[in-house]
Amino acid sequence: MSGFRAVLALLALLALFGGCEKKDYTKEAAKMHWDRDMCERCKMAISDRKFAVQGVDERGKVYKFDDIGCLILWQEREHPEVKFKKIWITDAKSGRWIDAKRACYKEGVISPMGYGFGAYEEHKEGCMSFEDVKKAMRERR
Repeated sequence: MSGFRAVLALLALLALFGGCEKKDYTKEAAKMHWDRDMCERCKMAISDRKFAVQGVDERGKVYKFDDIGCLILWQEREHPEVKFKKIWITDAKSGRWIDAKRACYKEGVISPMGYGFGAYEEHKEGCMSFEDVKKAMRERR
């Protein structure tokens, strides 16, 4: 019976330490706690599932935002020392997480903080790039 207890103890340890594995948020977006997670910049609850944004820094820390404009302004004006390794944004049509730097952006949409950019996985004529959105945000200073 002592061998059985040793096996159980080993399995318990494996389960305990296996659960501590750090996720790589450059490969998948972090879980969002809708209506509870707060935007890093404006401190409002993130509730709109079609405009949420996550930036992952070099250490793997995740910063969450309710609008792409908040992420850009927070990083460029308030925290230029933070370098994002990956940026996720939800597709404004499907709500799925997509790579923000590869997304197609349309201007003139109603976004949570009124910056007016929606991200789409599907590229169509007249798309703006992530760099175009950053440039447009800089010009609004």
